[in-house]
Amino acid sequence: MKFPQIHSLQEIANLLQCEFIGDENFPVLGMNEIHVVEKGDIVFVDHPKYYDKALNSAATIVLINKKVACPEGKALLISDDPFRDFNKLTQHFKPFQHASVSIAATAQIGEGTMIQPNVFIGNQVVIGKNCLIHANVCIYDHTVIGDNVIIHAGTILGADAFYYKKRETGFDQLVSGGRVVIENNVGIGALCTIDKGVTGDTTIGEGTKIDNQVHVGHDTVIGKKCLIASQTGIAGCVIIEDEVTLWGQVGTTSGITIGTKAVILGQTGVTKSVAGGKSYFGTPIQESREKLKQLANIKKIPDILTKLQ
Repeated sequence: MKFPQIHSLQEIANLLQCEFIGDENFPVLGMNEIHVVEKGDIVFVDHPKYYDKALNSAATIVLINKKVACPEGKALLISDDPFRDFNKLTQHFKPFQHASVSIAATAQIGEGTMIQPNVFIGNQVVIGKNCLIHANVCIYDHTVIGDNVIIHAGTILGADAFYYKKRETGFDQLVSGGRVVIENNVGIGALCTIDKGVTGDTTIGEGTKIDNQVHVGHDTVIGKKCLIASQTGIAGCVIIEDEVTLWGQVGTTSGITIGTKAVILGQTGVTKSVAGGKSYFGTPIQESREKLKQLANIKKIPDILTKLQ
């Protein structure tokens, strides 16, 4: 998430009321999670296990809960609670805007797009040309939808990321300030939920078709011309490359990559990254031919035991 203008390290430290290490005029351009950070971004880290990863990332400002050696060309913001202060930044630069009408005055809707009754379209939403948005669809603020997109009834675009920090008092939510981006010629079935990014974009690539009752987690990127069948659950920060097929009730863990033209058979648990151009099945996931061969061999066990008696 980029800020509307460049801020100095001193300005951000004043906002958070925290110490800093580095030039007070060090430029701060935005904030992001570790997997999408760029030069000028703030990243937060609050556990020693991840200090090195954050300090050596592309981010040039690290919001951290301990004074450590500052890498050359970077700056530190010292906070007693980086998670809380990262939320404070999101709430400051992208505050929640209350809606008072079903279609926000700031929404942009392209020529030829049809909006059915009881649709909610939030602030700063952009919808392209010749789309069809069916009844009771909810499109949260800042969502971007391309041309020729069809979204069926009851689907929700832009709900918060499922991202929490456990504390003694319960769970604190990481505030979501990202977007959902739907590219051209995408089809989305009924009762789907696509969560926005925490600071970046959850993206559905051009020509992809999604069946009913599919969930897509925060910051996931789905490529072009993918097919995703009903009741599939895709976790956050997943990369699904082009022309992948996920059949019904597939589930994934977070942070993995599914390679181009991979086929994931129904009810598979995608527990790790898999290469493209192959078919997979089972939990834990294996190439389908090998997995089905194993299942066939298991059926032979009673006959083998009988012969041994």
